[in-house]
Amino acid sequence: MTRLVVRGGRVIDPAEGLDRVADVLIEDGRVRGVGPAGTPADQVIDARGRWVVPGLIDMHVHLREPGQEEVETIASGCEAAVRGGFTTVVAMPNTDPAVDSEASAEFVILQAARAARARVLPVGAITKGRRGEELSEMAGLVRGGAVAFSDDGSTVRSAEVMRQGLLYARMLGRPVIAHQEDADLNGGGVMHAGRVSVVLGLPGKSSASEEITVARDIKLAEVTGAHLHCAHVSTAGTVDLVRRAKARGLRVTAEVTPHHLSLTDECVRGFDSVYKMCPPLRTAEDVEALREGLRDGTIDAIASDHAPHSPEEKEVEFSLAPDGVIGLETTLGVVLTDLVHEGRLGPARAIEAMTAAPARILGIQRGTLRPGCDADLTVIDPELRWEVDPSRFASKSRNCPFAGRTLTGRAVSTVVGGRVVWTLDGVRG
Repeated sequence: MTRLVVRGGRVIDPAEGLDRVADVLIEDGRVRGVGPAGTPADQVIDARGRWVVPGLIDMHVHLREPGQEEVETIASGCEAAVRGGFTTVVAMPNTDPAVDSEASAEFVILQAARAARARVLPVGAITKGRRGEELSEMAGLVRGGAVAFSDDGSTVRSAEVMRQGLLYARMLGRPVIAHQEDADLNGGGVMHAGRVSVVLGLPGKSSASEEITVARDIKLAEVTGAHLHCAHVSTAGTVDLVRRAKARGLRVTAEVTPHHLSLTDECVRGFDSVYKMCPPLRTAEDVEALREGLRDGTIDAIASDHAPHSPEEKEVEFSLAPDGVIGLETTLGVVLTDLVHEGRLGPARAIEAMTAAPARILGIQRGTLRPGCDADLTVIDPELRWEVDPSRFASKSRNCPFAGRTLTGRAVSTVVGGRVVWTLDGVRG
C-alpha cells in the first residue's frame, strides 16, 4: 500500500462543505480521509499556508487532435492542464474529423491514457460532422466514453434537429452543451456590436444573436425535459434568461470563461487579434452581470474555452484571424486575481465553480475529496505572484490575452489518481 499525505493545508471542498486546515491522506490512488494523518507516508506534500482543493475540472477545452496537431495535441493539452491545476478536462468535438462516432471518442480517451497526465473526457458531436443536419451516433458515442454532446463552434441551426438531439441526449442521460449564436444576426461580425465597433469600423456581433438562440434552446429544453448547458455565456441578457429558466425549474445550467469575466470590448481598440474570440468580448455592463450571475449561482461553472491557434493564423488582420484564446495555464490565476482577491467572489464559490459544479453538470464522480473517491487534487498557493509568459507554457500555442500580466495565485502541485504529476519546482511522476 502506497501512502501520500498532503499536510497542513486549508482544505476547501465545496461538495463536502469543508473549509478548514487539515491533512489529506491518500492510499493506493484514493482519498482515505481528511483530518490528522498519523500514519507513516511514502510521500508528503507540505501544504502549510496553501489551499488543498479537489482536482480542478475544465469542462470546455479544444485539444485539436486529430487534425490540427501542429497547434495542440492531447498530450500537450494534458501537460498544460496539470500545470494549470486541472486534473480533468473535457474535450470538445470540433476536431478534424469531428468526434461523432464510438471509435473517435475512444481515440481521445486512449491518447489521454498514453499521455498519463490529466484525465480527458470526450464530448460527442450532436450531428454528423457537426453539420447540423443529421444526428450523430449518439448511443455509440456514450459507449465510447462521451460525457456530453455538443456541436461547439457551430450552432445547430435547425430547431427540429436540436429538439431531436436534446431528446436523445435525455434518453442517454447526458447534457447538451450548446454553442448559441444566430449566424444570420451576426452578419459577418468580428467583435461585439456596440460603440467600440462603430469607432473602429469593424462589423459587430449583436448580443441578440446569442440571446435569441439561448431563448430558443431553453424552450426546447422545456419541451423535451432535457438538460441544456449553455456554453461560454457572454451577455447580461443571457444571464437573465438562464436565471428565469432556473426559477421555473428547468434543467438549464451555464458556464462562463475567465476572459469574459475580466476583459471588455475596449481591449480590441489596438486591433490585436489575441482579443478576437467567439463569443466576442462584451461591455463592462455585461462583465458585471456575468460576475453577479456567477456569484448568485445562475452561472454554475467557470471553463477556459482553451482554443489554441498558431502565430501564423493569429498574426493577421483582426477581421481575418480565427476566434479563440488559450486558457488552461491562466484560468486559475485570473479567477483568483480578478475575482477572489478583489472581493468579487469567495474562495469556496470560486473553487466550486471549477470542481463540484462541472462534475455535477456532467454527472461524473469527480470534484470532491470524499473518502473513497479517486485522489485527484490541486494544491494552490493563493498569494504567489507570477508573470504570464506564454513562451514558457506547455501548450503548443501562444494566443493568450493575459500575456505580460502579473497574476496572484497559482497551482503548485497537481495530483491525479494519487500520483503527483506536476509540481512548480519541477518534481513530477
